[in-house]
Amino acid sequence: MSKASAKGAGARTRARELMVQALYQKQIAGHTTSELVAQFHEQAAYERVDQAYFDEQFPAISKTQKSLEQKIDALIDRPLDQLDPVELAILLIGVYELESRIEIPYRVVINEAVNLAKRFASIEGHKYVNACLDLAAKTYRETETRTKG
Repeated sequence: MSKASAKGAGARTRARELMVQALYQKQIAGHTTSELVAQFHEQAAYERVDQAYFDEQFPAISKTQKSLEQKIDALIDRPLDQLDPVELAILLIGVYELESRIEIPYRVVINEAVNLAKRFASIEGHKYVNACLDLAAKTYRETETRTKG
């Protein structure tokens, strides 16, 4: 399947799912970004994702991870190192998209993150992710959140 044929709403969601897995693996196993990109390119699941989105977003998030973690640290109610690694991966994607992908409506960013948390995080993790990203949206998308209520 080519990059063009993997496009669609579901393909971008699947790209985010792979990013959660890659960011989790980076935290747990300490793999480099380039190692993970190469590894995920070899997976059958990669054929079904928005490949251009994954190939652009994952390295960008990985490269700015420390800065994103500082922003997340300001949003959460516990020390960053006590955050569940899956929830951290989802928050990294969400905060990055809120800050850097202004063309994606903030409600879409939050909805995608909540759905990822429902699928991969702890039982109540989606509520925590929702609360954190709602706060982040008010910071990084102040005008948008104010006008849409």
